[in-house]
Amino acid sequence: MQANKSIKCSVHQCRHHCQSENFCSLNAITVGTHESNPTQIQCTDCESFDLK
Repeated sequence: MQANKSIKCSVHQCRHHCQSENFCSLNAITVGTHESNPTQIQCTDCESFDLK
């Protein structure tokens, strides 16, 4: 697993998280929302999340 230094991540439960560093191993991620009108960080989601 190689860290993508362009994608920071602190979600250790994700399969793509580089355990020794706070980065994602994917080449690209998809960011989405679960709100019709997102106005806060909490309204956004990493849709590339994959539980270990």
